[in-house]
Amino acid sequence: MKKLVAVIAGDPESISSELIAKAWKRKQQFKNINIFVIGNYDLLKKQLKFLNIKINIKKINNLKNKNFKKSLLIYDIPLNFKKPFKINKNYRKKYVLKCFELAIKLSKIKKILGFINCPISKKDVFQSNYGVTEFLAKKSNVLGREAMIIFNKKLAVCPITTHIKINNISKNLSIKKICEKVITVNNFYLKKFGFKPKICVLGLNPHNYELLSDSEEKRIILPATKKLIKKGINVKGPVPADTAFINSKSYDILIGMYHDQVLGPYKTIFNFNAINITAGLPYLRVSPDHGTGKDIVKKNLANPLSLIESIKFFKSINV
Repeated sequence: MKKLVAVIAGDPESISSELIAKAWKRKQQFKNINIFVIGNYDLLKKQLKFLNIKINIKKINNLKNKNFKKSLLIYDIPLNFKKPFKINKNYRKKYVLKCFELAIKLSKIKKILGFINCPISKKDVFQSNYGVTEFLAKKSNVLGREAMIIFNKKLAVCPITTHIKINNISKNLSIKKICEKVITVNNFYLKKFGFKPKICVLGLNPHNYELLSDSEEKRIILPATKKLIKKGINVKGPVPADTAFINSKSYDILIGMYHDQVLGPYKTIFNFNAINITAGLPYLRVSPDHGTGKDIVKKNLANPLSLIESIKFFKSINV
């Protein structure tokens, strides 16, 4: 199968068009992967003109007999707009959801290896605490069993809870949830990379709350890791979070109890050199590991490294 990957153009009021164009200019870095964009052709054209970024783009409405090397192909999705960086919120939402619908459809019928979505405002599009991870998991009926993996080949991290308030974390932890997430991660590594990962599960409290009887470590995390070890999974934990990254070379992935526990130090280490993967879906979804860049829209300052790494990721996996 030819390695063909779709790139969803992302939020119309973001740095997405800039990221895509800058990545295309460096396409030698992913020359074994063919990409095309799912988005609005006129929007991309006008945004790039405003930014003074010049690339060859071409509108398409199917994937038959296409040359993916000569021009960046745009699988055109309708969008009503007048100003290229100011789009009605309802139009934006419908547009982004249509882009996802096409990407999911093409993935399920094996026309593409998977898709990459450029940054999206979850507040404007999903209008809830859901991010893309939860949105796609719900559509695939795997909500709660999906895993958000932030990945670099040197180290990956995964939070058990994702986009929830800090005071809701403890009550959203359970032996079942931790086991399901770790099993999803383990199966993803086995399927996509062909090896069993070394997994480190972090505690929730400082110093693991000394594993006292009323701590989450004693009641939930330790029983979960014991259960996982019995299933043959290469896992250790709970490990105190404050030292986990110091000893991270011993592991392939660190499993944290909440979003910022692992993403904060991880982004400090890897910056843009990491990607976001949703494991547990019936198809492969990846995205750059950063947001919409609202503060730098129209300024031609966006760094395409994470998008380029997202594309290159498809070279490294079993298909």
